[in-house]
Amino acid sequence: MIKRWMLAAAMGAALAAAPTAAHAFCGFYINGAGSEMFNNATQVVLMRQGTRTVLSMQNNYQGPPTDFAMVVPVPVVLQEDNVKTLPRDVFGKVDTMGAPRLVEYWEQDPCAPDDPWRDGCPMCARSAPSMAMDMAEESAGHGVTIEAKFEVGEYQVLILSAKDSTGLDTWLREQKYKIPPGAEPLLRPYVETGSKFFVAKVDPKKVKFENGMATLSPLRFHYDSEEFSLPIRLGLANSSGTQDLIVNILAPGTRYEVANYDNVTIPTNLDVRPEARDRFGEFYAALFDRTVEKHPGAVVTEYAWDAMTCDPCPGPTLDGNDLATLGSDVLGGGYYSFVLTRLHARYGKDDMKEDLVFKAAPAIAGGREVRAVGGRLEERAGPSDYNNFQGRYAIRHAWAGEIKCEKPVRGRWGGPPPDQVQEIAGGGAPVAAKDLAFAPRGALSLPAVVAQDVPELELKAGSGDGVPKADGTVDKKAYPGCTCGAGGDGAAGALGAVVVLGVLRRRRRPR
Repeated sequence: MIKRWMLAAAMGAALAAAPTAAHAFCGFYINGAGSEMFNNATQVVLMRQGTRTVLSMQNNYQGPPTDFAMVVPVPVVLQEDNVKTLPRDVFGKVDTMGAPRLVEYWEQDPCAPDDPWRDGCPMCARSAPSMAMDMAEESAGHGVTIEAKFEVGEYQVLILSAKDSTGLDTWLREQKYKIPPGAEPLLRPYVETGSKFFVAKVDPKKVKFENGMATLSPLRFHYDSEEFSLPIRLGLANSSGTQDLIVNILAPGTRYEVANYDNVTIPTNLDVRPEARDRFGEFYAALFDRTVEKHPGAVVTEYAWDAMTCDPCPGPTLDGNDLATLGSDVLGGGYYSFVLTRLHARYGKDDMKEDLVFKAAPAIAGGREVRAVGGRLEERAGPSDYNNFQGRYAIRHAWAGEIKCEKPVRGRWGGPPPDQVQEIAGGGAPVAAKDLAFAPRGALSLPAVVAQDVPELELKAGSGDGVPKADGTVDKKAYPGCTCGAGGDGAAGALGAVVVLGVLRRRRRPR
């Protein structure tokens, strides 16, 4: 039987203010006030090497400014040296790196000499006074035992074991904490398989509250276990609707997928219309929902790439200090090339019958400005010797200037013309889709935004008039400057818009 106590990486919340969209959380919150609690911005990053797991978790808590705690099942008794607090900025870097990205490409001058910088494959290489522990004595009663207790930052940490779930439920209630309704049956499988329970109590005097929101110090803890899974069902105790679960896993040279649910990669390398620029989160949420609709119960791979490189990059990559912060310092030493895997699931309260179990998976590539045999832009995901996969969506701007040469070469894409960089919002830099659980849903028509068919989703693009294709062909009426047909081999530059733009800025070479 699959053990259910191994904690993996997730981002989400136990309960969201909107009843139709909630982030997922791998435990639940309890407080002494009996009031509603919201964890509306949780990010969790997991490192895995051998049997060692390092879990880093950041939470924002919304609720009454009274004593509150979070309860998470863990496989072993944690000691004080297994737990620490972290700076917050590293979580934003991880989220941005793995997020789906929107890029804009400008067709380069069809009459310009061929650019040797285009050839190749992008990135193919690779303390305050102690608080009184008022929750319990070591002999807690009801079959509950306090295995360890210590303080880290603003947290009082208890590691509990229990003989039965009813006793644990009763003990928590006797400590004047309101337990989510229906929690006991969800606690039961973890108790039966020998889980311990990480209870992090927070002193509100050490936390700054603004508009009912507390920003907590991120927590990191590590442990050793043969099992590698995520106890998502305990978080369902606080669920009032659909939950989004995003799993970020960092592992040396390896991507991960789930072993006990279907896996699917998000359709990538799709050209989209300019309307997607201001509604990118909404567009991606619609594309993701359509993917899940076609693959019910599947977990979607959105990213698998070396953590210290990306192309195009919507933000800074992770560096050695970030990796050490997230746990490489306790993985046994040595230099590792970490792969960042981002998995995304969206499910209702009755959809998940068992916890997620993870397994190592072969490398994949896709979502790059790379041409296959015959000059066709690569589509979707495919097997590879290295992990180079991302959810990438492109707005393309056809060449609008004069074409005076006899043999123009169409379909060469890169950054915006140097003289237009200042006029373009963000300089043409890629944009990451963030806060997807709260993206508007239901108002955007996918066929009206995609500029090409997506056969695997049975999705037909709407009218394509005026939308340039990857090979450079375009409707002449919409682009009067394009008075000639596609010529040459249609090969596009392998470097993404940001890399090409960087070359233009650094070298200031005419294209």
